[in-house]
Amino acid sequence: MQVSQEIQSIVERTRTLVREVVLPLDDAHDGDIEAAGGDELRTRLQAAAQQAGVFAPHAPVDCGGLGLGMVDRAPVFEEAGYSLFGPVALNINAPDEGNIHLLDHVATSAQRERYLVPLTRGEVRSAFAMTEPAPGAGADPSMLATRATRVDGGWVLNGLKRFITGADGAGFFITMARTSGEPGGAGGATMFLMPASTEGLTVTRHVGMVDTSMIGGHCEVLYEDAFVPDEDVLGGVDEGFRYAQVRLGPARMTHVMRWTGAVRRAHEVAVSYVAGREAFGSRLADQGMVQQLIADSEIDLAATRALLMEACRVLDDGGRGNQQTSIAKTFAAEALHRVADRAQQLCGGLGVSTELPVARIAREVRPFRIYDGPSEVHRWSIARRAVRAITAEQGA
Repeated sequence: MQVSQEIQSIVERTRTLVREVVLPLDDAHDGDIEAAGGDELRTRLQAAAQQAGVFAPHAPVDCGGLGLGMVDRAPVFEEAGYSLFGPVALNINAPDEGNIHLLDHVATSAQRERYLVPLTRGEVRSAFAMTEPAPGAGADPSMLATRATRVDGGWVLNGLKRFITGADGAGFFITMARTSGEPGGAGGATMFLMPASTEGLTVTRHVGMVDTSMIGGHCEVLYEDAFVPDEDVLGGVDEGFRYAQVRLGPARMTHVMRWTGAVRRAHEVAVSYVAGREAFGSRLADQGMVQQLIADSEIDLAATRALLMEACRVLDDGGRGNQQTSIAKTFAAEALHRVADRAQQLCGGLGVSTELPVARIAREVRPFRIYDGPSEVHRWSIARRAVRAITAEQGA
């Protein structure tokens, strides 16, 4: 992919920061962000990124970011993702990155000043609270059960959320709650901006997960008569699902960017290993079965980038990109998992050890086939759109 001199400069500075400052900490703590220092580490890494001039590359310029579009973000985010801690350093980690995008497009002027500016500057973290325990919202958002009830001057929220990334230590939450209709029905959701200090909002526990690089964990959040004033409604009432699409498509693609960087590292480590390891009278890299694994991973990485860039161009041009982002996300989640798995196989015993970064990268990338929509749900959506398109064409 051809990039401008300006973007290439950001990529190179990001590469230097990640390789010299971030990776050693990632390696020393086996990708466990809390063990490495949590928010104290985040503050130090973000100060280094600010000094390097690569901080918040995606955020709006008027809030202190670099204002890069989706296509220009791709190589920067991939380079940051080469370390599991790299996105934290650049303030492009989930869910903050997606929340910055959402707030930039939907927030009022007052909401931008109160929530977006501090988030962009790294002064606070945030969380996006939509997923709930069964039978609530999960892969099917229409099952949203958390309820917001109209009261004088605002709304009162009651419900339980689960798997809320970054909730522990977040400065504020963007909470999806039902303001009309019943679970299973279309529409009826609204987004609410809620400071973590909101009475009745409680982070009750961490849910133990296989991945450890996401700062603030994946938590349960309880809402018990939590009041939100009218000025903290984000967007229109009953328009939450529509606004969620503003966030979800781009956020899926930035996930692809970051995980491509991480998996590229696993692949490069594996190729370096087989190039220097001899067995059965020759280098492993000269053996046909090994070469096939390497080639298949090169193909998966190239195809992932190609589908990613197609989706990013559509988003940059103002399109919704529902089909393109679903295709890119589904392919990437599975292809990157394959690359990481092959890297483990190529490295043999070291591939499942903590001596190399390969095992932890495989561990961290596996949930991506579930996060931001399971592959099966995306396939269902992709197929439905394809059928509708053909049916409409035949009926024209």
